[in-house]
Amino acid sequence: MAPKRPGEVAHYVVTHLEMAARPSGPIPPVPSGLSLALIGAADPPTEYFLYLYRAVGAEYEWTDWLSRPRAELEGFLSDPKVELFSLILEGWPGGFFVLDTRETGRCDLAYFGLVPQAVGRGLSGWFLGTAIQMGWDRLGAGRMTVNTNTLDHPRALALYQKMGFVPVGREEKTRRLTRARESWELPGGR
Repeated sequence: MAPKRPGEVAHYVVTHLEMAARPSGPIPPVPSGLSLALIGAADPPTEYFLYLYRAVGAEYEWTDWLSRPRAELEGFLSDPKVELFSLILEGWPGGFFVLDTRETGRCDLAYFGLVPQAVGRGLSGWFLGTAIQMGWDRLGAGRMTVNTNTLDHPRALALYQKMGFVPVGREEKTRRLTRARESWELPGGR
């Protein structure tokens, strides 16, 4: 289909995924030759979360938190059952993930992603595998969930499935785009 411009309405599909048991295999190895650190944030400031959220998600239309009340975000981030982890790559923030265990028995991988400058360095499998293992390490986790959509990175769904998540639901949605999209399509099952 034709490219979309900012302000145009886009149709997209959200895929909900679940993992019912801890993966039995090892975490993919840490890519060699990179200086990495994974750091948990203690009571992270909203501006730090929003920096990571924008840095990772701007290209993929992550805009929901930008229009919600600041108090709602502060409540989310200050909840002890919501944990933010930053990937520090060569001294700068290369990505982040958020584990949300507010629902009993479930760990939701609420956010996960790399900044554009970190994509293509062989980090995604290790980083997602680490997030999954850390999620299963949360007290009482009986299942893990995540969702992705057709606005996200084109390999996101395949990566989640490769790591053991299984689709359990799909829903079609629309949103007004904030940036141009070179090509646009609604691939089935992406």
